[in-house]
Amino acid sequence: MAGPDDPKKSEWIDRIKSEGSIPLLDPDNCSNGWASPPGAAFKIRGPEYLTTKAKIPAGDYLLKPLGFDWIKSSVKMGEILKHSNSRVRKVIDNEFPAGDKPFVWAFNIQLPTKDNYSAVAYFTNKEPIAEGSLMDKFLKGDDAFRNSRLKMIANIVNGPWIVRKAVGEQAICIIGRALFCKYCVAENFIEVDIDIGSSMVATAIVHLAFGYVTTLTVDLAFLIESQTESELPEKLLGAFRFSNLNPASARQIDPSSVLSTGGLQKSLSKRLWKSIGQILLPGSKEDDSTSGSQNTKIVDHKNSSTDFKK
Repeated sequence: MAGPDDPKKSEWIDRIKSEGSIPLLDPDNCSNGWASPPGAAFKIRGPEYLTTKAKIPAGDYLLKPLGFDWIKSSVKMGEILKHSNSRVRKVIDNEFPAGDKPFVWAFNIQLPTKDNYSAVAYFTNKEPIAEGSLMDKFLKGDDAFRNSRLKMIANIVNGPWIVRKAVGEQAICIIGRALFCKYCVAENFIEVDIDIGSSMVATAIVHLAFGYVTTLTVDLAFLIESQTESELPEKLLGAFRFSNLNPASARQIDPSSVLSTGGLQKSLSKRLWKSIGQILLPGSKEDDSTSGSQNTKIVDHKNSSTDFKK
């Protein structure tokens, strides 16, 4: 299997990084672009977490950033890498026609908006995955295992008070427990389609945040949760930053080139908007059992007004 240190890496990786609808920029200056934030910006479970609950700044990523897509379509988009005409797949297929292709990880965040926006982050392995490692178990495991382990950490680096209040200083989510995820696993890639619209509260927060998207800087990291002492400390798979995204910059995707995973999102109900008020009310329970920060919010269950707890 080809890797990022292959002699061919410069051309194909640079193409994928540069040919998205928004540019790759410096993390400190990436307006209407994307970047790779420092790992230390995220807090993860340390080596003694099971006894002390202590978290530590994350170190280097296990995966190498490969690219970012800001796209929209008339349908909700899923299983993007399964289609040979998707832009990342085309670059890799053309570069490695004889096989021995690099392994790609894709995280497709499907936003519950009328234009079906998706923010898709792509990563590739730095080195072969060790047999029996947590990454190996994740790839070979079933969806129940993946749903119980795949974690996302969200940091609002910059943005208006109302969004920072709704999300918290660092939002931590076991994705499969809070949202519907579809895993598309093939010989040379894994894609996780994350349906934000499957949670009432997550939908409310995204609708709130989307109104301020041109003023937001957000860091999102992905990792496989460590649940035993031998798996600690945790390590980040990868992360990306987007800043001041312009919805008009999203590339329009032909529905025939992607799998439709649902129709247009339904308009928000009064109950949904009421949940925003519940999220923003002071006096929520503090729970330090899974975080070292009192401003961290945790997501545990689908479609519950208590999905996000301080």
